[in-house]
This record gives sequence, C-alpha cells and structure tokens, in this order.
Amino acid sequence: MSNYYYIVDVFAENKYAGNQLAVFTNATNLDTQEMQSIAREINYSETTFITSPQEKNGGYEVRIFTPNQEIPFAGHPTLGTAYILQQAIIQQPVAKVVLNLGVGQIPVTINYANGLPEWLWMRQNTPAFYRQLPGESIAEVLQLNVSDIDSRFPIQEVSTGLPFIIVPLKNISALKQINLNKDKYFQLIANTEAKCILAFCPETYHPENHLHVRVFCDYVGVPEDPATGSANGCLAGYLVEYAYFGENQIDIRVEQGYEIGRPSLLLLQAEKNNTGIDVNVGGKVILVAKGEFV
Repeated sequence: MSNYYYIVDVFAENKYAGNQLAVFTNATNLDTQEMQSIAREINYSETTFITSPQEKNGGYEVRIFTPNQEIPFAGHPTLGTAYILQQAIIQQPVAKVVLNLGVGQIPVTINYANGLPEWLWMRQNTPAFYRQLPGESIAEVLQLNVSDIDSRFPIQEVSTGLPFIIVPLKNISALKQINLNKDKYFQLIANTEAKCILAFCPETYHPENHLHVRVFCDYVGVPEDPATGSANGCLAGYLVEYAYFGENQIDIRVEQGYEIGRPSLLLLQAEKNNTGIDVNVGGKVILVAKGEFV
C-alpha cells in the first residue's frame, strides 16, 4: 500500500472553510516522535495517522496529534479520518466506520448522495459533568464583564472524551469581544481538568443556525479553533442537561470559525434517557489535496 496523505476540510460546506486536517494512511512504520514532528511541521490544529490499514479489534487504529502533543480524542479528526478510510482504504460505500482512538471506539455513520459521502456523524461518549466555575474568573480570562455571562446556566467542565469549559454568553456582541488574557488563562487551567474553553450564545450570523460558538485551545497550541467536534459534543450534552432550549433533546445547527475566516457548520443531536445523554455530532468533509510521503 502506498504512503499517501490527504488534506481535507471538515465541517465545511465549501472548500477552504471548516477545519483543516491532514490524514496519513499506512503510517505503520512511523514512530511516535516522527508523528509528532510531522504534526508540528504541518501545524494544523490536529493531524491523524492511520496505523492499521486493516481493521483490528472491530475498528481502524488511529492516532491524533496536535502540534504539541498526542491527544485521545478530537471531533474533526474523527470525521475527516473516517472519510479518508471510506474513500481511500475501504473504497466502497459502507454505512459505518469505527475508529479505535485513545479514548476508545468511536463509530462514524455515513450518509451518501450520488455515491459520495455527504453527511458524517460520530457517536460520542456519554457526557460527564465536572466542576462548575465562578463567572468572575472566567470573565477575567475572556476579558469580558461578568454581566456578559448568561447566569441562568452554569459555567462547567464537561467531557465526552476530551474535557472543555463551557461558557454561556448572552449575545454575539460579547462573543465577538473575547480577547483571551493568556496569563489568566494559564492560571485558570493549572487547576482544571479541561484545558480549552468553548463560549457560545444564541445569536447567530445566519438565521437558520441556532448557536454561535468560539473555542480557544492555547494549551495545545491552537489560539482559536475554526470547528471543534469534541467541544461541540460537550456542548450538546450541556444543552440537554440544563434544558437550554426547554427540552431534554436537541437537533440543532451550530456556526463557528467566522471570526478567523473559516466559517464552519456543525450539526448536533442529543437526547437524555435513562442511561445518560446520547450525543451525535455531524458535518461534511471536503477533499482538498492528496500527496505522497516518504
């Protein structure tokens, strides 16, 4: 099997939008240091490496790296890698692709149009809810007023495999004004499980969308992420847990990345049941380029 890599845009309705991802196939001969060096060289928010071109233990072995470190789970790398697995390795329509990640097995279902993948959906782990944080400290980190925070809902650490601090804001004006205070940010995350922040509000640029989101991950070398499936999975669980829309289920559209020129669209579905909250995050993947690595 040839050593190819692919560049894709994930959560993108059009090419050169969404979140960029590099996927390396047949990476069985790369060691951890080489993978980390390649991820740093590419310098996308994440780069993935398929280390088993054949299924093992019910799925394909995949490792995810940021420019700084390996991580157990991330959303857009999961969808983007599933797309490349179907297109380049499986090479026939399949309803589901399973990725074996550091956090466990993540299934991705694929809907097709004219024989090509159109919408991909990942089932994330059941959300876990951790510590709630005071508005004053978060306002200092985001350089906002405490009054910009929607106090009807908590600021909380939530995880579906990778934890995020979820911050509800009142309007898009406050969201646009965020200017991360790096010193306060690193002081805050020294004492939290979550190292990244998702802030959201119910005002949007496009009326067909339901929420506008911004995500900040300086800890892993990403000052602002254009589209974050793992963070939005945490958000989906949060929205259902606290009945943000007045119900114990959601089926919504989320826009992200507008402030950094990478407009993105994520679809969130979640429902509360007797065993917890089921979370599905969906989006499109667009192929941008293909190359060969040596």
